[in-house]
Amino acid sequence: MSKEAKITKPSAIEPSQIDARAEVRNPSIERDAAPDDEAMDRALRPHSFGDFVGQRSIKENLGVMVASAKMRRDTLDHILLCGPPGLGKTTLAHILAREMGATIHVTSGPALEQKKDLAGILSALDHGDMLFIDECHRLNPVIEENLYPAMEDQYFDVVVGSGPHARSMKLSLPPFTMVGATTRAGLVSAPLRSRFGQISRLQYYNADQLQSVIQRSAGLLKIELSADGAAEISRRSRGTPRIANRLLRRVRDYAIVVGDGHIDAQLANYALQKVGVDAVGFDSLDRMYLGALCEKFGGGPAGLSTLAAAIDEERDTIETVIEPYLLQQGYIQRTPQGRVATPSAFKHLNLPIPQHD
Repeated sequence: MSKEAKITKPSAIEPSQIDARAEVRNPSIERDAAPDDEAMDRALRPHSFGDFVGQRSIKENLGVMVASAKMRRDTLDHILLCGPPGLGKTTLAHILAREMGATIHVTSGPALEQKKDLAGILSALDHGDMLFIDECHRLNPVIEENLYPAMEDQYFDVVVGSGPHARSMKLSLPPFTMVGATTRAGLVSAPLRSRFGQISRLQYYNADQLQSVIQRSAGLLKIELSADGAAEISRRSRGTPRIANRLLRRVRDYAIVVGDGHIDAQLANYALQKVGVDAVGFDSLDRMYLGALCEKFGGGPAGLSTLAAAIDEERDTIETVIEPYLLQQGYIQRTPQGRVATPSAFKHLNLPIPQHD
C-alpha cells in the first residue's frame, strides 16, 4: 500500500479502496477466541512478574511466596486465582511455574469427568510440579472430594478390584502445588476454598495499564503504534488485557489494508467502529442486553431468565461475560427483584430516562 492510501477521512473510505488481492471479510470481535487468536494470546503472554502489567499487590504477594519457597527449598502453598476472564490468571500460573523451575500440568474442571482422569494426572506429577486447574468451580463433586487428600496429605485413594473383594489403597504423591483459576469464586465450594493457602482476586485494568499492555504487544508484533492510538484502543478494551490484544490485532488489519500500516487515534477509532466496538468498549452483545433491559422492560427490574430469553443468550454467558463489566462501570444494578438499568445506560443508548413516581 502506498502512502497515499493513509486514512485522512475514515468516514469516506469505500470498499473499493481495499486491495482486491487481500481476502478481506468483515472482522468481528468474538467473546471466544478463534484458534489463531488463542495461539497469538499465548505468544504475547508475559514470562515473568517484571513483564506482567498491573495487579501490583498480587504480584508482590506471589513474589514473596516464591522467594520464601525457594529459600526453604519447599513447594508453594496451593493458590486460587479469581476474577473475570482475560485478566491473566493462566498467565500468572505459568509465571509461577517458571519462577519455581517447575513443570506445569494444565487441565480444566469440566475435563476431569471421572476419577481415573484425576488419577492419571496426579500419578504423572513429580516432586515440586504444579497442577493448574482452570474453571475449578466446575469440578465434578466426586473429583473434588478426591482432590482434598491429595492437596492436604499427598495421597490418592485407589480402589482395587470390585464387589466383595474390592479394597482401597493409598497412592502416595510427591509434594506439589495446585493452582486453581475461576471466574465464579462464589461457586467454589467452602471445603475446596479452605485448602488453598493463598486466594488472590484479579481486578479490571485501568486505561493507563491497558495502554502499557497494548504498547508492549505492539512491540512484540512489530506494529507501528502511536501513543494516542494505544490510548484509543485501551479505553475500549473493557478493562481486560485479552480484549485489548484482540482489538489491537483487528485495528492492525485495517491499518494494513486501508492505511499505511501505522496506527494512530483516527485509524483506531475508524477500525473499532467498523468491528462494532463503541466508545466505551461495548459490542453488539452488550448493546443488545442494554437495549432489551431499557426498551423492552423499561429499565427493569427484569429477571435473568427473562433477559436471557429476550436476547436469546445463555444465562451463564450473561452472568459471566456481559454483566461483570456493565456492573463495574455502573450501567446496571443487580437487585433482589432483578436487573435494573441505571441512568448511564439510557444515556449511552440515547434513550430518555424514565421518570418514576
